[in-house]
Parts: sequence; C-alpha cells; structure tokens
Amino acid sequence: MTYPLWALILIGLAGIGLLLLLIIRFKMQAFYALILTSIVVGLVAGLPLTTIPATDTDPEQLGVIQAIIAGVGGTLGSVAVLVALGSMLGKIIELSGGAEALSGTFSRLLGPKRVGMALVIAAGILAIPVFFDAGFIILVPIIFAFSKVAGLVPITFGLPVAGIMLAVHVAVPPHPGIVGGATILGADVGWITIIALLISIPIAVLSYLVAKRINRREFPMLEATREMFENFGTEKSSINAGLKEGEKAPGTGTVLFLILLPLVLIMLGTAVAPAFPAGSFANGLLAMIGQPIFALVVAIGAAMFLLGARRGWSAAKLGEVMESALPAAATIILVTGAGGAFGRILTETGIGGAVAEALTATGMPVILAAFLISLILRAAQGSATVAISTTAGLLLPAVAALELGPVNTALVAVAIGYGGLGLSHVNDSGFWIVTRYLGLSVKDGLRTWTPLTTILGVAGFLITAALFIVIPAGV
Repeated sequence: MTYPLWALILIGLAGIGLLLLLIIRFKMQAFYALILTSIVVGLVAGLPLTTIPATDTDPEQLGVIQAIIAGVGGTLGSVAVLVALGSMLGKIIELSGGAEALSGTFSRLLGPKRVGMALVIAAGILAIPVFFDAGFIILVPIIFAFSKVAGLVPITFGLPVAGIMLAVHVAVPPHPGIVGGATILGADVGWITIIALLISIPIAVLSYLVAKRINRREFPMLEATREMFENFGTEKSSINAGLKEGEKAPGTGTVLFLILLPLVLIMLGTAVAPAFPAGSFANGLLAMIGQPIFALVVAIGAAMFLLGARRGWSAAKLGEVMESALPAAATIILVTGAGGAFGRILTETGIGGAVAEALTATGMPVILAAFLISLILRAAQGSATVAISTTAGLLLPAVAALELGPVNTALVAVAIGYGGLGLSHVNDSGFWIVTRYLGLSVKDGLRTWTPLTTILGVAGFLITAALFIVIPAGV
C-alpha cells in the first residue's frame, strides 16, 4: 500500500501520539509500549505481515516483526555492552566511596566560599560513569553535610549539582540515550564524547550561576525533608553514604584516574589514530584502544584492582558489586533497543523519509529539528532515553540524505541529547528524586528544576548549533 506524503506524516504523528498516550495516560512500561506502537504503526503504514524476498525488480521488504527484530538488534549490538560496562564501572566507584572522596577534595581545594562550585565540578566528573539518579543520590549526604555546615538549605548546593549531572547524563557516553541515538544515526561515539565534554564545561558554570539566581528566592522545605535534614549526622539519619564501618574512601587521584582513563583511550582512537596511515599497525592499535567497549573493559579492570582488590574486597564481593549494576542496566538497554525498533519501523514504512521531505520543505535546519523534536518528546513522556532514541529514528533519513561528515553527524546526535535535557517535570523520575531530596513541593519544583533543565538544554543546543554552522558539512 502506497500512501501520499501527508498521510505518512499523519501516521507517524499518530504513532507518536499513541506511544505517549500509552506511557503517560495508561502508565504502560516504556519497552512494551514502544514494541506495541511499532507493530501498530508498521501495520497501518502498509508493511507486509512477513518478509517479502527480493526479486529481479524489487528489493527485499521486511515484515513488521522482522523490521522490529532488525531495529532492536542493530541498536543493541553496541549499546547493550556499553551500558552494561558503564553501569559496572559506576557501581564500583559508587560503593567504594569514590563520590565522597571526589567532592570532599574539590571542596577543600576551592575553600568554603566556593563549596558550591566545587560540588558542581565534582558532580560533573562523577556523572560521566554514573547514571543521574544514582549519582545524585550518592551525593546527597555531601550536599546535606556542606549545607548544615554553611547554615543553608539543601537546594542551595543541590540544585546546580543536579543540573550538571543531568546535562552530562543526556549528552556524554556511555549513558544509554546518547549511545543509542549515536548507534541509530551512525554517529561516532568518540566525537560525541569530545564535543559533549567540552560543552559540559560552560554548562557547569551556567548551572551554578542560574541556580544561584534561582536561589535568591526562598523556597519552603517539605516537612519530611526538613526532618531528614535536621537528623542528618545523627543516629536517626536514614541516608547511607555508601561506605561500611571501617572502610576508607579511595584517594581522589585514583577516582579521577578511573573516570578519565576510558575517555582518554576513546580520544586516542578518535583524534590520534587518523594521524597514522590507514592499515598501519599504529593506526590499527590506536583504533582498537579507542573503541568505547575496549576502553571501558580496561577501566573496569583497573577499578577492580584499585578500588576492590587493593582495598581488601574479596573476589566474591567484587562479583556481587558488578552483578548488582546489571538489573537497572537491563531495563535501560531494553528501552533503548525498543527505541531502535520504532526508528527502524519509521524508516521501513517511509515515514522517516516523509518527515525528512517535510523538514526540507519548511527550510528548518536538521540541527534545529533534532533539538525541538527531542525536547517535545521529553516533555511529553518524561524519559530522555526514549526521546533521544525516537528522535534519532525519525531524523535518520534526513541526516543520511545530507551526507554529513563524522563531526557534524556527532553534533546532530549531541543536539538531540540536549533536547532530552530540557522541560523535566512531573512525568520524569529525576524530577521526583531532585524535589524529594531538596525538599521542594511540586509547584516549587516546576519553578526551579524545570526552568534550570530547560535553560541548560537550550544553552547546550545553542553551542552545538554554532559548531554545526561553523564546521563544514563534510567534516
């Protein structure tokens, strides 16, 4: 069945509407909702019930289920391994007390008057290997401790810390949304890492400054949080900093080394390997070392020794710590894969191509469309991972048609990531974690956290768009 351009776009919009309805109104689990929507959209758009083999005149046409399988498989080929390894590294750092070491050292170096900026720097670094929700909860004891010493409420230090952590989470690999989006678009993870890390520096400063301005206004603390805050440091405290009695936090240098090690290896493969002739030993070696999977395997091996074995952890405990990272990672992996399936359906049905043609007709630059579509999806259903992977699938035909170079393709992926940063509100689990621990009501959360994430998302996009305009398309 062949549909006109406008009909394909309407089917695509209806599919996205159905997805949002299932997730938001009926509280359906995101993985199942994505697979179900993919089936419905594929059937309505005219995909065959089963694969039609290629003939002398026509190429093979995938059936609905076969297209979904291909989309999941194509996305998870690298995403599953990256997310699982990244979760393991983050969990070892988390349970070893690395967060406390990192934030404590930066606070001492910058002094009591600059504690807020010190915590933002520490949080930005910690957020690279640790997922947002877990990373923020790890830092809550540090936020509470410094707030009590300074005689301030937790939101003073907690708001900018949460802002930079979420900004890193949506744009810097190995976090699942950006890795999934990169896989769908065929973007280079190394270039995404370099670009997003550089942009994260001004974003960290902006998070600190915007939060400081927001905090000029006094926000009443929820009674439950007030009680938790007042009891902090006493036997009544329910917040666990992660270290067991008698255990000592690792040195800050060790934690920094483990976080930066995979990033340095990835950058070697991206920036240094091309300097050597293709096919040479040096080129091949550096290219392999720079693969994100290899870099994370090396970093985890180093963490197992430096944070585990050298500090007295048994092999059994190390295994338990790494195993404990996988259940949460599994859910994220499946949702990312389902996002890839939805993207494949949109491509196979021609909906993605129709969207690309419509975007071309409006004259809207693909970099702007990348940000706006992701932002709208993020606001509508709450999950940055779903927003990023779905947007990447929608824009894949448009990006492919432009024949962009690796750097500009990476910039499109980063723009999608920053779209997933903004407009965090009540349908986002991160909204509830931040507001609960900082003692904000829903109304005050919408006045503080939602504007902060949106400002940071827009700022990240503007920097990304400027780079996209300046750098030639073929680069």
